[in-house]
Amino acid sequence: MRFPSRRALLGWGGAGLALGAAAAGGAVALARPGEQAAAAPDGAAVPFHGAHQAGIATPVQDRLHFAAFDVKTGDRAEFVALLKEWTRAAERMTAGKPVGAGAVGGLAEAPPDDTGEALGLKPSRLTLTVGFGPSLFERYGEEFGLKGRRPKALVDLPKFPGDNLDKARGGGDLCVQACADDPQVAVHAIRNMERIGFGRVSVRWSQLGFGKTSSTTPEAQTPRNLMGFKDGTRNVSGTDRAALARHVWVGAKDGPDWMVGGSYLVARRIRMHIETWDRASLQEQEDVFGRDKAEGAPVGRAKEHDQPFLKAMKPDAHVRLAHPDSNGGATILRRGYSFTDGTDGLGRLDAGLFFLAYQRDVREGFIPVQRSLAAKDALNEYIQHVGSAVFAIPPGVRDKDDWWGRALFTGKA
Repeated sequence: MRFPSRRALLGWGGAGLALGAAAAGGAVALARPGEQAAAAPDGAAVPFHGAHQAGIATPVQDRLHFAAFDVKTGDRAEFVALLKEWTRAAERMTAGKPVGAGAVGGLAEAPPDDTGEALGLKPSRLTLTVGFGPSLFERYGEEFGLKGRRPKALVDLPKFPGDNLDKARGGGDLCVQACADDPQVAVHAIRNMERIGFGRVSVRWSQLGFGKTSSTTPEAQTPRNLMGFKDGTRNVSGTDRAALARHVWVGAKDGPDWMVGGSYLVARRIRMHIETWDRASLQEQEDVFGRDKAEGAPVGRAKEHDQPFLKAMKPDAHVRLAHPDSNGGATILRRGYSFTDGTDGLGRLDAGLFFLAYQRDVREGFIPVQRSLAAKDALNEYIQHVGSAVFAIPPGVRDKDDWWGRALFTGKA
């Protein structure tokens, strides 16, 4: 028996979800020094310095705390000082060290430099990744000397069919993505960034995530999302230099100069109507994704990593619509996390996917894939996009004298 669809039951609109958007494979290559792609041992530190920011191609950690900030100062010198202070704090926290002079041992009459909840904890593969939103360039172009510096690829996302976006859960002048294997380490990092920024920035919105739903290490076990399906089977590998250069890192010919070695991030908060999904038959669930639930194999195949035969899937199957072959080769690197944020007041869990996608150009990555999915993905019956943001992620901090965004504010790469 096939149960009625969510739309038929409740009349809600859906929106496409790029759950399987990065389906392109590639040969695994050794990472170059500074690319930070090799997995760190459990509890160890991930190198902070490198050509690219850690937290993109880095093997995906288990926990996330993501925060978007609004800038509160119009003073360029104050803002640049903040970026430098954030960089120095991140260097220490990712190494498992406290911020500044630490949480204890200082003047009893003064607040400590570190909030202290990570005392005694390992680095837990903490990575901190910083980005600049479109509004930073629009709101502070004159004051910060950023007029004409906004990258063409940093576009405002169009409204997709089915979007039900909450402004309180989107946008932002800045973002900080903290990933770690210990949730307290990730929360500690964001808390200290907010504390350091007091008076100059304020948190606009934030999101906690658990249970990674995608992987940059294809040789590892593929994670499952809250719908019970393996996700991101053929995501871009964090050690595939050719695929990263082709699809993720901004190249010298892409422009602007200050973004070379960086990337572009799309963040989407996607609500899953899991109570309705849980009442759908197993056959319907597998038809929706185009994969079997047990193994994760594409329709007509035996193993999850087998090359999918797209025409064997239903025309509106998620995997078929998200595959690069269905989108002119569009490919993104995903680092999504599950979330549960209490209930919605109607007896349903507020749960879903916090979707993070990195790409070389948003216009050639997320946008064409999401247009395809939003138009006819069968998964739209069970999901809705409720939060959205896009950020330019500058290149990595190369050494102890470098800082996040230096090339943007000094004009020197």
